[in-house]
Amino acid sequence: MARVAGIKDVARQAGVSVGTVSNVINRPEAVLPETRARVLAAIEDLGYVRSESARQLRAGRSRIMALLVLDMGNPFFVDVARGAERAARQAGLGVMVCNSGQSPAEEAEYLGLFAEQRVCGVLVTPADATGRNLESFSRHRIPYVLVDRVASGTGTCAVSVDDVRGGALAVGHLVSAGHRSVAYVSGPGDLHQIRDRRTGALSALAEAGLEPEALVEIPSDRLDVAAGRDAGARLLGLVPRPTAVFCANDLLALGVLQSLYAAGVRVPQDIAIVGYDDIEFAAAAAVPLTSVRQPAFVMGRMAAELLLEEADDDGHHEHRSVVLQPELVVRASSSTPR
Repeated sequence: MARVAGIKDVARQAGVSVGTVSNVINRPEAVLPETRARVLAAIEDLGYVRSESARQLRAGRSRIMALLVLDMGNPFFVDVARGAERAARQAGLGVMVCNSGQSPAEEAEYLGLFAEQRVCGVLVTPADATGRNLESFSRHRIPYVLVDRVASGTGTCAVSVDDVRGGALAVGHLVSAGHRSVAYVSGPGDLHQIRDRRTGALSALAEAGLEPEALVEIPSDRLDVAAGRDAGARLLGLVPRPTAVFCANDLLALGVLQSLYAAGVRVPQDIAIVGYDDIEFAAAAAVPLTSVRQPAFVMGRMAAELLLEEADDDGHHEHRSVVLQPELVVRASSSTPR
């Protein structure tokens, strides 16, 4: 294998010092035009590519922003990543997207990798409910921003959505359509989003004069379509069966819809369904899905902008917690009043 050309090879071929080559790369205006042309010709001839890792070691940080999410199989996080990438690219940075798979252990490994790579900052939707992973990571003095998570204190920036309001919108809509028994297909209980959406659902029932027992929880340890199909099968076995179901995200809702369709249960005539996130597939489902829309793209972009502010901090950065508002998008899966 041919040896990769280094900066010393360029300097030797151009007849200049290593410092001059470095100036041509980093401060070309400081080099005489004829010298600059000679160095650039040597770079082209040798196929030299500067070592970004070496530059990072000298500068103490990279030009990469890390994004660590719970599940890149969920289109919601794809939209978050798109928003973060937009802000990062405008600042001349790249984004490294990683998936914790809702595993605190994998989250810890990725945070360790980010520290080793000296990323300029991290956007993270935490998988570790205890906060220990981020507490350990903070000793590296790399800024991070919480995404889709409310900050518990004032020590970090965060961008989230009012999930209590979102849960209330979903169940309030179902109650106003005449439903008096609503199933809640939830997810991992240690995720605050799941708890907040349940809190909102209960508040909507209370406002309508219904008891908490009107919300029948069907728990799930995952937030994917397969888990939704399993929840749908359990829903069909309930006696008495709720006339509506609110799902903690759209992937669960699509799985429930598949299960009901396979069993010959009509949606929304027999059971109404409301999801959460309003991913692209929600409107394209066999029965277009009513969903609580989260501004995922805006969330990712704002989180990245907060991170950039902190990364460029001159010692006066003030942490902020931004809470965005959800929106109910009504479609056919819940449109028939009872």
